Amino acid sequence: MKIHKERIDLESKMQIEFMDITDQVQEIIDRSGIREGQALVYVPHTTMGVAINHNESMLLQDFMRILYKIVPVDDQYSHDLFELRREANSDGRSNGHSHCKAILLGNSETVPVEKGKLVLTERQNIFAVEFDGSRKRDVVIQVIGI
Repeated sequence: MKIHKERIDLESKMQIEFMDITDQVQEIIDRSGIREGQALVYVPHTTMGVAINHNESMLLQDFMRILYKIVPVDDQYSHDLFELRREANSDGRSNGHSHCKAILLGNSETVPVEKGKLVLTERQNIFAVEFDGSRKRDVVIQVIGI
């Protein structure tokens, strides 16, 4: 069994942004030399998520609309009450909504690898999903197999 790990560096431009990282993940698998196994895509951030879906612009707009509807930016979030927080290391962002969106989506996906390729259909893409942009981010890719 072999384990190969790399990071993908990203920089989001918008508050909510679906960044297609499918090709970058496949390139990491190619470099790993692993032919059979799985690829873990993990975001080490509490205001970001990972999703697999179709990369179609109107559908991505629908996803964003639904996320804004389920977790509105202008709602009241206890996390945003800075004066009540005890932590000294807060970055000062009113981003309670971003944390709530991220917990709904989740921070990882695992995709099978067969014959050195991601097992995705032609309509599936891997997205790193930003909820608190613009920011510099990274995504951890860990490929495990033989």
